[in-house]
Amino acid sequence: MYSLNVPVPGTVERLAADLHPRLVVFDQIRERHSLVCKRFDVDETAYDHLRERLRVALSPTPAFEIRITGIDAFDTPVRGPGPVVYLSVESPGLYDLHRRLVEEFDIVHDELEGEGYVPHVTLARGGDSLDADRLRDLDIDPVTWTVSELDLWSQVHHEKAWTVSLPRP
Repeated sequence: MYSLNVPVPGTVERLAADLHPRLVVFDQIRERHSLVCKRFDVDETAYDHLRERLRVALSPTPAFEIRITGIDAFDTPVRGPGPVVYLSVESPGLYDLHRRLVEEFDIVHDELEGEGYVPHVTLARGGDSLDADRLRDLDIDPVTWTVSELDLWSQVHHEKAWTVSLPRP
């Protein structure tokens, strides 16, 4: 299994670190932050084929903007314990890229991709929904950045397998 991820900048990592004292009430705190664009249900032996298909599919993709706008939660997530507290993401460019990749590749999970796709940066999961509600009420300063590269992440090896640069418009 692979995923195409948007690397998060240091400003997002610092925001997550600033929120850490409020996250300790949850069962799990995410230490490594990422933003999934698309998942691929292929095994490690298909890496070269996946990479070539992605290279072609991504070739017309210019750099795009992403904006972290607040904190939200999935009260009953598709997988694993809830709630899942996350940083909310706005990005027409990311939605467009996800839509194009869904057209090119199979949907891995209907509730996570296609119409069910909710781009986000997970902060923590498990615990009390009242704690998630308190975080939802926090005002944060928005964070905006330009995505100029994407990473193909290997879930088997827990490492970046490939990085593709996106041209600036």
